[in-house]
Amino acid sequence: MQELSQNARRYRQSIVLGALIGIAVAIVFTAGFLFRDLVDLRSAHAFGEGKVSAEYSLLVEVQALLDQHYLRQQPDSKEREYAAIRGMLATMNDRYTFFVDPPVAQSESDVLAGTYGGIGVQVKRSENGDLTLYPFADSPARVLGIQDGDILLAINNIPVDINQQPDSIDQMLRGEVKEGNGVEITIRKQVNRDTETVIIPFAVINVPSVVWRTLESNSQIGYIQILIFTSRTPNELQAALQDLQEKKVSALVLDLRNNSGGLLRESVAAASQFLDGGVIVYEKNNCEEHNLTAETGGLATNLPLVVLVNQGTASAAELVAGAIRDRERGILVGQSTFGKGTVQQIYRLSDNSSVHITSAEWLTPNRQRLDGKGLEPTITMIPDPSGRDVELGEALRYLEQEYLS
Repeated sequence: MQELSQNARRYRQSIVLGALIGIAVAIVFTAGFLFRDLVDLRSAHAFGEGKVSAEYSLLVEVQALLDQHYLRQQPDSKEREYAAIRGMLATMNDRYTFFVDPPVAQSESDVLAGTYGGIGVQVKRSENGDLTLYPFADSPARVLGIQDGDILLAINNIPVDINQQPDSIDQMLRGEVKEGNGVEITIRKQVNRDTETVIIPFAVINVPSVVWRTLESNSQIGYIQILIFTSRTPNELQAALQDLQEKKVSALVLDLRNNSGGLLRESVAAASQFLDGGVIVYEKNNCEEHNLTAETGGLATNLPLVVLVNQGTASAAELVAGAIRDRERGILVGQSTFGKGTVQQIYRLSDNSSVHITSAEWLTPNRQRLDGKGLEPTITMIPDPSGRDVELGEALRYLEQEYLS
């Protein structure tokens, strides 16, 4: 998703919160409903003499006939209007061009805020198959002593199933924020292997878009995961790189697995930390083509780099991965990416509903189309059935063999 800025011509891919175009779209479809109490077809045709109604004169005609002859009570005008919009957008045969009702549109605008009730940890499966915890800064888990790499053994005295997916385990560590509400977890400490049980209260968690650490098996290698590209990502990524520089890492793993994309300009800013200038992506709309380039002076333009990708890597995340691959800045390890290479503008309409409209497509620096194709990894990995992180293990082995031996 993208945001509208004053420089809208140059960054048409940004999320558009302005209402002008949205109102125009709404007018097109409200024309047939504004005067639905005037059932005379001649009145409908008279109204259709305007430019907007002339284009959709049949819609006006049908509404007038319904008002005259329909046996039962009609859905309210807003419901019919929404149905007309959905029908029109369906004719585009583009799954990324669609209409969103007001409540969903509001929740959609809150997605990038990334807040929930819980203890504030990221659950990851290690290469050995253990469910390990990585607490967010200032989270209840961090405050109560949970450390990076601690192994989760039980939740509320029930042993965890190591074959269960980390996402489902993560849901068990969330809940409503109210007095006395929390969760009891049993862990094995990563440092001394002691077993501890701790009760952690739920709190409102502001999920970061970037998490990072040095790898337990090789502290020379820094690990950065970008969960989604939000307005906070550039600053969080810079903080991550500065911290890893202080820890004197010699190589990096950038994890873009299951990153569904997010904001375009923020993804370009993120790519600029790894690419010292040059083209990141070409963007083609129905009028022209232009390119987006990296800023110079990134913090990680020289460190050896591996990017982890999978079928959940999409949109802006594919843009970053494709630029790093095509510019020969690093290699991709994992599975083929999703293949979403189009830009959607999101227009907020006058009633707080919204419409997504595909407005452009992306090409990688080598002019590869992303849409419907995705990116093929340099090293293809078959996901481990037990959930072990074989991609991260391969990245570690590659960096150690090629750069750290």
